[in-house]
Amino acid sequence: MRGFNVIAVFSRDRKQTLMCRRVKDPYKGLLNMVGGKIESGEDGYTAAYRELYEETGITRDDIRIVHLMDFTYCLADEYVEVYAGVLKNDVTLRAEKNPLLWISADMDFFDMRTFAGEGNIGHIMEHVKLNEKAIFADV
Repeated sequence: MRGFNVIAVFSRDRKQTLMCRRVKDPYKGLLNMVGGKIESGEDGYTAAYRELYEETGITRDDIRIVHLMDFTYCLADEYVEVYAGVLKNDVTLRAEKNPLLWISADMDFFDMRTFAGEGNIGHIMEHVKLNEKAIFADV
């Protein structure tokens, strides 16, 4: 099975979340969480922190992430690990290929004209709310 990850990153005040604007298909032009591929032999946390750094410049020292949930796509032979965390300090973002932007954490993340993933981003953000004590614990 091929593995991927996405990371819900929140600003220090938790009022904004970090998104990237997809520059190619699937979901070209739509907003998505940052993330990428899990390499063979790589554990989930290592992959999530690596992708976060590659896509944004955010390091392990800047954020503590929590493994929130997984999605398994049996027919596609793929899975996605979902992580979430809030920044501990201010960062200077560095986009790899998809432009990065901060948006309000109060948006309608189920709006499929704006967000990638057939509603999965909305589902993820609702679970962030349900688990905010664990995700935002050390902030």
